Amino acid sequence: MRQLLAALLLMTPVLAATPASAQTAGNAERGAVLADTCLGCHGIAGYRNAYPSYRVPKLGGQNADYVVAALQGYRAQTRAHNTMHAQAASMTDADIRDVAAYLASQGAPKAGAPVATAAADKVATCAACHGEAGISPAPNWPNLAGQYVDYLEHAIRQYKSGARKDPVMGAQAQAIKDEDIRLIAEHFAKQSGLYTVDYTD
Repeated sequence: MRQLLAALLLMTPVLAATPASAQTAGNAERGAVLADTCLGCHGIAGYRNAYPSYRVPKLGGQNADYVVAALQGYRAQTRAHNTMHAQAASMTDADIRDVAAYLASQGAPKAGAPVATAAADKVATCAACHGEAGISPAPNWPNLAGQYVDYLEHAIRQYKSGARKDPVMGAQAQAIKDEDIRLIAEHFAKQSGLYTVDYTD
């Protein structure tokens, strides 16, 4: 009984972190229409955010539940980004689920052998949620493998400063030394996984 209770307590944060809206699958066909605006930035490989300057994240191979959580965060302004807030603020919960379903319908992360890096020892804590090679074992946490290094670095710094609010990542980012942020970002960026969704008009 004690072991069962301990297991349930360990699972609780993950279950609680899964957005309620993600429990209902979205309509990928409708999401394809809604995502047209998203792909104006996210569908162009290497496309950069103007200020601060970093490449906008790859969304191909990302977990649908995480996309839902991210868009809800931008809408609620627990994630700081004016353009993303404006986009998400115009979306209903159904719209968000549909866009996430469309992006997930583009395919799984691209497989590849794990790449060893100098930061392997520094990502041990990250691996609990994001996987050793950056492919998350839980659908509500993001895949990091193959993501742009400058975007990952920016995201970690936002969690560390509190500009991006999340009780788990906020606490984890506080423990990361500034000089290790780039090394951790480079480790996950070198892995095979995420890709740019093909955007053709």
